[in-house]
Amino acid sequence: MSLVEQDTRVETFFILHNLHLPRLMTQFSEMLFKRHSIRRYTQQPIPADDVKTILQAALLAPTSKSSRSWQFIVVENREDLEALAKLKPMGAHPIAKATMAVVVVSDPEKSEAYIEDATVAATYMQLQAEDLGIGSCWIQVRGRFDANNEPSEDYVQHLLDIPPYLKVECVITFGYKDETRRPVDPDKLQWEKVHIGKYTKQ
Repeated sequence: MSLVEQDTRVETFFILHNLHLPRLMTQFSEMLFKRHSIRRYTQQPIPADDVKTILQAALLAPTSKSSRSWQFIVVENREDLEALAKLKPMGAHPIAKATMAVVVVSDPEKSEAYIEDATVAATYMQLQAEDLGIGSCWIQVRGRFDANNEPSEDYVQHLLDIPPYLKVECVITFGYKDETRRPVDPDKLQWEKVHIGKYTKQ
């Protein structure tokens, strides 16, 4: 059964039983199909309230043992964004043209799951941005190297005065979309990678 057929059956169930369809849940599911990494942005400023909402989503993200091991550096200055885009030779160019970038760092002394804490918070920001009609893109930092073959993490720490005990996971770029991408085709979801009960060889 396709996801479209499943959605139709759920909606029919609510109608037949005179129940209120949870529209927010439906909207979230639709948003997941529409969300893509966006690398081209207009120069339209992001309203301060929307910036706050995106950062609020990060602060609401769950962490291991409520450690809140993450911290976030908001970069909006154009010169700093262009410099930050040089953190690695390939894949970081969206930073230079973004309206805003958020550097996600975390403290391994506060949590053994500091990487997971950071990645969940970064994803929360991306989903919140999409809900606001704002595009975003994940730029990986941890494990990457700059043009001089030095760790990208060191480059970002030096550029933004980040203390060495904080580990840089990624940079998330934000801006209003200057490109159009098609929603994901539900029929192309790889359900064969979902195993029930036990792993089954393909």
